[in-house]
Amino acid sequence: MGILNPLYDAVSWIIVQFHSLYSLVFDKDSGLAWGLSIVSLVVLIRICLIPLFVKQIKATRNMQALQPKMKAIQERYKNDKQRQSEEMMKLYKETGTNPLSSCLPILAQSPFFFSLYHVLSNIAKGNPVGVLNADQVASAQKAHIFGAPLAATFRDGADKVASLGASVTDVRVVTIIMIVLMSASQFYTQRQLMTKNVDMTVKTPFMQQQKMLMYVFPVMFAVFGINFPVGVLIYWLTTNVWTMGQQMFVIRRNPTPGSLAYQQRQERLKAKGLLKEEPAAAKEAQDAAPVKRAQPKRQTKSQRQTGGTGQPAAAGSSKPKPGGGGGAAGTKPKPSSGVDKPNLSKKK
Repeated sequence: MGILNPLYDAVSWIIVQFHSLYSLVFDKDSGLAWGLSIVSLVVLIRICLIPLFVKQIKATRNMQALQPKMKAIQERYKNDKQRQSEEMMKLYKETGTNPLSSCLPILAQSPFFFSLYHVLSNIAKGNPVGVLNADQVASAQKAHIFGAPLAATFRDGADKVASLGASVTDVRVVTIIMIVLMSASQFYTQRQLMTKNVDMTVKTPFMQQQKMLMYVFPVMFAVFGINFPVGVLIYWLTTNVWTMGQQMFVIRRNPTPGSLAYQQRQERLKAKGLLKEEPAAAKEAQDAAPVKRAQPKRQTKSQRQTGGTGQPAAAGSSKPKPGGGGGAAGTKPKPSSGVDKPNLSKKK
């Protein structure tokens, strides 16, 4: 535990600084002062993690684009796991893709999450932790959110909750509501990603994995949430809401090409006159358009025999001109094909 002591100090110091700021407006022992301090801690951490979030978006898109190639490698070397791994690493290196990049924000945030859990657990026990002294710990213990102490959990007994100045009913009602909100926000965030920001023209196992996570994560929140203090639930709910809003902004402004959100963005830009169809794209659309064939008009038998002019068809292609021998003026007449040549053998 000694390795994480600097993090305990950092998390507790940030909370103390925000608490000093909010104490100028609210009562220093109130749930608003301490609760907003935890919310501000989340916002500060998430702002620092924005560069990692951008890398996560790029990595997710790259992994989605590589899924067909990865599947081909797996099929080709399904009996040679070592060669399969080598080809996968080679593919990642050639495309500059890191499979762990999509998990960077979660991994980077986890130490702060567990540090906050440790700080709140010590507050519940009345132990100074990090830079929090005994007076500040006592003040945090008095802080309630809708009647539930920040350090109380769903599974706490009546005696422990009573020592924190609350009732079991209040604690369990507040924790259940927060767990439901956490699960719902996580489900909506994942569903939004699947329905709007996935290239539906490429069917890959990656999409099935994301669909599975859409149902797995809310269940995990429900299972683990009953073991966390109310202050940690505030942290978790706040980061879920931040992720949901951040993802909505990215999907609207920079959606994945080929996704539903991308089509909606293109339509918005066209409606505002900010997007014009490129010449090459316009030509392809014109070439792809079906060509309407004109149906020939129905003709009578006499029109077909006269060539549609009403005059009897001539035996030759044109009437010979005087002195022209049937050819054009000034040109040497072509030799006859022998059809009009007189048959001299019948003359006696």
